[in-house]
Amino acid sequence: MRVFRLVAVAVSATLVGGFLGMGQARASGGGVHNAGFEDGLAGWATTGTASADEGGHAGASRLTLSATASATQKVSGLARGAYTLRLWVRGGGAAAASLDCGGPDRRVDVPRTGADLWVQVAVDARVTSGRCVIRLATTSGWAHVDDVTLTRGALDPVRVKGADISHLAKNEAHGAVYRDHRGKRGDAVRLLRDNGVNWTRLKVWVDPVDGSNSKAQVLAMAKRARAQGMRLLIDFHYSDAWADPGKQNKPAAWADLPFDGLRQALYDHTYDVISALRRQGTPADIAQVGNEINGGLLWPDGRWDNWDGLAALLTAGSHAVKAASPSTKVMLHLAEGGNNGGHVWWFDNAISRGVPFDVIGVSHYVYWHGPLGALQANLFDLSARYGKPIAVVETAYGFTLEQHDHETNIFNASLEQAGGYPATPRGQADALRDIFNVVAAVPGTLGVVYWEPTWTAVDGAGWDPADPTSGDGWENQAVFDYSGRALPALRVFGRF
Repeated sequence: MRVFRLVAVAVSATLVGGFLGMGQARASGGGVHNAGFEDGLAGWATTGTASADEGGHAGASRLTLSATASATQKVSGLARGAYTLRLWVRGGGAAAASLDCGGPDRRVDVPRTGADLWVQVAVDARVTSGRCVIRLATTSGWAHVDDVTLTRGALDPVRVKGADISHLAKNEAHGAVYRDHRGKRGDAVRLLRDNGVNWTRLKVWVDPVDGSNSKAQVLAMAKRARAQGMRLLIDFHYSDAWADPGKQNKPAAWADLPFDGLRQALYDHTYDVISALRRQGTPADIAQVGNEINGGLLWPDGRWDNWDGLAALLTAGSHAVKAASPSTKVMLHLAEGGNNGGHVWWFDNAISRGVPFDVIGVSHYVYWHGPLGALQANLFDLSARYGKPIAVVETAYGFTLEQHDHETNIFNASLEQAGGYPATPRGQADALRDIFNVVAAVPGTLGVVYWEPTWTAVDGAGWDPADPTSGDGWENQAVFDYSGRALPALRVFGRF
């Protein structure tokens, strides 16, 4: 795919106020002329190959920029204060939008979407001189732009810039080393913090064979994260090993329990872990009741085709979280972040049965779950439909196709092609930047969590808790290279 970058600027009209609550930004003003390009290029000063063409986002027309081109408009008569620019874009490669309101220029890179799906991007700036200059520009390739708005109010900062480091303790126990961008060795959690990571996600298994992701390990990792000023997202798998859309196996100790006993075991386990975190002074900020539970959990009792059973189990977990730590928010987490129909069906079933929850979480890997336009469309709908804060709590991308151990890597040439970004350090950073930009433009979103950025390949720290000879199929999606040095993707967290 040809690399192309578009520069666009936007100001968000929605704030995620407080810790997780949602507030409304002031809506007024702006005065962008010919914002939908229905009057051709009137009001816009252009350079290079710029045209107004058919096929707009909402109306009949759109702006097309090709090769090295730009479109600029000055908006005057603005009161002092913060403004947010929003615009809908399509494209792929090297492009950005900038907003100059009298202070430092603010800019946002445009995600690679291809020609089929629009996404909205947003950026804000503070007006100091009564005017703002909007500039849309490409440096190569092409971009479509439409429905440009400038509204009063600041774009709320991305609150969750997270890393799932569930495998880190096991990696370190087998000798993993982590280095900063210059090659200096350091503590992995501090390196993450120093580069802008402010949330830690930790999964919990019930009785893992090797002790990984056990209650004891989670408590220890929570202390490390809190010592670096990070907030905590606890991810209950309700299994002795991996739980995801393809498998939701019961813990061995729960396998023969009748349903009432199973529900009580889930409650007790959840309460035990959350209350222990609270007692040691590291309370969970959010707790996931289940991991990627599109198909339910604790099969078959809580499978998707037994919604009454699933709802009862989810309700028990939610009640346990609140009983153990009333301030902890309950998250329900699904995979396939672009699957709007599936997600609406799932949450409608949960809500109709009274399942209590505070936050929606989704996984979105562009090489598995589709383009960023589908993700954003789903986030827009879920946020508006259910009125809950929402976060992407799993994403990742590869920086190479090379192997570093004997385990076949999950991210391969086929997934690179599906994902649309090159498997290079720059491609990985661009993929992470783009998902942040797409998420940041959606009202009510909290942010993004990268899945296992510290899971580099070391002997003995493989994926299977029952098999010490298993390897790491994820090392080419870590944000540390095969020498342990931080990759460019790690710097992305600090940009939001």
